[in-house]
Amino acid sequence: MAGGGDIQWCFSQVKGTVEEDVTEGEAPPHHYLSVDPDGDSWEYADIISTVEFNQDGELLATGDKGGRVVIFKREPESKQSMPRRGEYNVYSTFQSHEPEFDYLKSLEIEEKINKIRWLPRQNAAYSLLSTNDKTVKLWKITERDKRPDGFNLKDDEGRIKDPNAITQLRVPFFKPTELIVEASPRRVYANAHTYHINSISLNSDHETFLSGDDLRINLWHLEITDQSFNIVDIKPANMEELTEVITAAEFHPSMCNVFVYSSSKGTIRLCDMRQRALCDQHSKMFEEPEDPSNRSFFSEIISSISDVKFSHSGRYLISRDYLSVKVWDLQMDSRPIETYQVHEYLRSKLCSLYENDCIFDKFECAWNGTDTQIMTGSYNNFFRMFDRNTKRDLTLEASRENTKPKCILKPRRVCTGGKRKKDEISVDSLDFNKKILHTAWHPTENIIAVAATNNLYIFQDKDKV
Repeated sequence: MAGGGDIQWCFSQVKGTVEEDVTEGEAPPHHYLSVDPDGDSWEYADIISTVEFNQDGELLATGDKGGRVVIFKREPESKQSMPRRGEYNVYSTFQSHEPEFDYLKSLEIEEKINKIRWLPRQNAAYSLLSTNDKTVKLWKITERDKRPDGFNLKDDEGRIKDPNAITQLRVPFFKPTELIVEASPRRVYANAHTYHINSISLNSDHETFLSGDDLRINLWHLEITDQSFNIVDIKPANMEELTEVITAAEFHPSMCNVFVYSSSKGTIRLCDMRQRALCDQHSKMFEEPEDPSNRSFFSEIISSISDVKFSHSGRYLISRDYLSVKVWDLQMDSRPIETYQVHEYLRSKLCSLYENDCIFDKFECAWNGTDTQIMTGSYNNFFRMFDRNTKRDLTLEASRENTKPKCILKPRRVCTGGKRKKDEISVDSLDFNKKILHTAWHPTENIIAVAATNNLYIFQDKDKV
């Protein structure tokens, strides 16, 4: 895989509605919309809410606010051509979750897919976990290109034959048919979360997984749906004493007993399940002391961690707060070893971002396959790339203006004051309705997937096109 300074990113594909980009504040056509529980805002049901490559990068799954999962599969000819191309086409689409209503609490349960996690492939079928706010489901995706034919007791239409008309014994056989991809729910893990699920993570033992909500983390066995073990519970006896919530949780990629979870106070706790059954007491806590010179009314809000991810090697962690991405070494919990500013120019805009609720946006982050680069999103459909070796950073834009085949993405720059140069955009001109919250990086190649509202952009290294 190429180093970050060597990569020239170019457009590969875009999936989704071709019309004007959707923003969550617009009122869409009736058959596309769903209403927030508070009734205040209208949202398209096809706004992408999660993006995930599978282990070998051959499949790419997206979940949306309408509860659907769309799986894209890499075309064989694009993989075998030289140079290789990363072209993905729709493989399967299915409704994972439906809207529900909790009659005891008089609450609507959204169908929105919060997370998708792929399971390692064990046979010809694929498997994935998907979750909305309350229920995790295990789905099996299978292909069928043959059907049984030549029955003795049934005719070609499936009707039962008259036994007296049967004069010879036939041997049934399989007849080739058009390829059908079927998604079937294998397990439903329900009724274990009082609060909204924000994380699911598969363990390296491939037998268990965790699901985390605002105050608790549960451990499940994939084969058992009616029982889970509570491994973290930070709910205080008196809810008025609540000071923080869990924002993300993830298992270590190779140590099945280790997991981390982040909080709204900007801390990351590493827990070891060998020490105790209930991991309320952490083994390590990663926290950076706040700079007194940057202290403000918004300090606690912007320090909240929206995403945390282990590196593929398991040696490092990245965490994303509102303004920055931090890299932590598991051997040193006193401070991050690297800090990358994502959009520091917004620090002066925090007041207006608070008023329009953008300050509460939850941006995700992603590693490349060699743990040398980091990607995360920003506003105006910008996304940021950070090279850990060269310390260079890059701002790119997911835009339909750059959708010509093999079009190289031009770096974008934001002007914070003074005279604006030709290729720069003023910080006052940024569109905060267009935001890149969800991104994914192919596990072994320089192919990235970026969700921009209801569009999925796929970019790749120019040298591989």
